[in-house]
Amino acid sequence: MAHDRRRFLGALSLPMGALGLSEAARPRAFGPALAALDGLTRGLADSADLTRDEAYWFEIRQAFTPDNSLINLNSGGVSPSPAVVQEAMRRYLDYSNTAPTYTMWEVLEPQREVVRDRLAREWGVDKEEVALVRGASEGLQICQCGFDLKRGDEVLTTNQDYVRMIWTYEQRERREGIVLRQFSIPVPAEDPAQIVRLFEAHITPRTRLIHMCHMINLTGQILPVREVVAMARRRGLPVIVDGAHGLAHFDFKISDLDCDYYATSLHKWLFAPHGTGLLYVRKGRIAPLWPLTAAPREMTSDIRKFEEVGTRAVAHLLGSGDAPTFHQAIGSRRKEARLRHLRDYWMNRLRQNGRIRMQTSQKPGLAAAIANFDVEGVDLQKLNQWLFDRHRIITIVTSHPEYEGIRATPSVFTTLEELDRFCDAVESGIRQVA
Repeated sequence: MAHDRRRFLGALSLPMGALGLSEAARPRAFGPALAALDGLTRGLADSADLTRDEAYWFEIRQAFTPDNSLINLNSGGVSPSPAVVQEAMRRYLDYSNTAPTYTMWEVLEPQREVVRDRLAREWGVDKEEVALVRGASEGLQICQCGFDLKRGDEVLTTNQDYVRMIWTYEQRERREGIVLRQFSIPVPAEDPAQIVRLFEAHITPRTRLIHMCHMINLTGQILPVREVVAMARRRGLPVIVDGAHGLAHFDFKISDLDCDYYATSLHKWLFAPHGTGLLYVRKGRIAPLWPLTAAPREMTSDIRKFEEVGTRAVAHLLGSGDAPTFHQAIGSRRKEARLRHLRDYWMNRLRQNGRIRMQTSQKPGLAAAIANFDVEGVDLQKLNQWLFDRHRIITIVTSHPEYEGIRATPSVFTTLEELDRFCDAVESGIRQVA
């Protein structure tokens, strides 16, 4: 098993040439090579828990190409891709440029169906319900703008949704006279049933649509999607789910949520090329939902109508088809357990400082890698800048009318030594900046 593990992890970090593939053979041979890697990892999935095996996770780190002069704790924004995914994207891009009207449109474009099938299989839905989009924002805006709403119709959501999605509804308010209604939830929210009750309590006779996050980008809070969807369905209300941070971050299937609309980015936790995403729409809901860009009438019931955006970066899209293999190699449950372990590692240490307040729950099922903290009496913008200027640590400040915090987001490539340096820097910075 140890030999297989070293062989597998080494292969993940090698460029294609090191696998013995010629330039000419790469486009066809890469798929079987990835399948072989997938087979090697099936034994790992049944092996002892590796959550705290630092040697194992250091080898995973070698699959990436990090700048070791930085400590990247903003994986929640956009993640680096492992070398094997970068290589796939470059290969497709090089091939596209040989004669794009043929190689890109005729040869590579049809391969979107392989990507669609892989993603659908991994997350438990039908491939005819999966659209390949350019990120969660595009997928969500397709849904947000695709419903026929009249003046005075209300959309209900919390006041902690991603700002771009709020802008989308606000534009519909200005343009069409719809009404966006938002409500507060606790920070952190540690009673899922309370969240369901809050959604239900704010429904009015004018409510036509509910929008909710699977995971709130500000604090990492996981919301009870399945329960809210069930409540809304009893009332005949559709629910759009913002899954930007959900997919490949913690262990679930889209089918587990029983939702009708789910949009996510693949360039966050799946480690796919930047500018890739997935939109799930249940089959019976595809036809009534208008696409964001026009598609021919005959595509009315076809999930692909949401992909009619003109010429797009096929290399990025097809490169995202290689990302599930890396995800499967680690294993969804093991990945989630490691991310929670990293989060708890730094949170438990900083909790000992009486001036620090955690705004993310550590209770099971309520958060994963993303966490947020406030510091009493400290300008967080200055502290965040100090962390980067003095220690080259990348974090962000999340500002909200009801709270502010520094968000730290490790990933599978993060080491405990980096988290120790982060904690040291925060504790020192509190004294320096205050």
